[in-house]
Amino acid sequence: MTDDITGLEAELRSNGISVERVDRGETVDLVYMTAFPGDSVHHMEMGRALNVFIDLAEDGRWDPVPIEATVVRADDDVQGTWRAEPEWFEGLLGYRLSEEDFSEHVLSTLSEPTETADTVEESA
Repeated sequence: MTDDITGLEAELRSNGISVERVDRGETVDLVYMTAFPGDSVHHMEMGRALNVFIDLAEDGRWDPVPIEATVVRADDDVQGTWRAEPEWFEGLLGYRLSEEDFSEHVLSTLSEPTETADTVEESA
């Protein structure tokens, strides 16, 4: 199991994903530090991470399970979260789901922290 995790981390890193932590079990829990520390999660960076999983599944080196990703700017500074479901990978690889539909499914799960109450009151 450790080799699989190390292998997955290596694959992600080789595609420009700065892995902070990856835990693989019934769900892949991925935490990565963004190279784009703005207000919003960078969609192309999400795509690079997802392409790693797509390529691994296509090569038969990963059986799709849910992915829960957390994107951080720094320790304890969450930029956002997203997830991907195994049936979306299976649909994409089985040509039942287009790349655009796959992307829309994942983007629909994207959650970015909203302004805090103090920030909202200050801007009013």
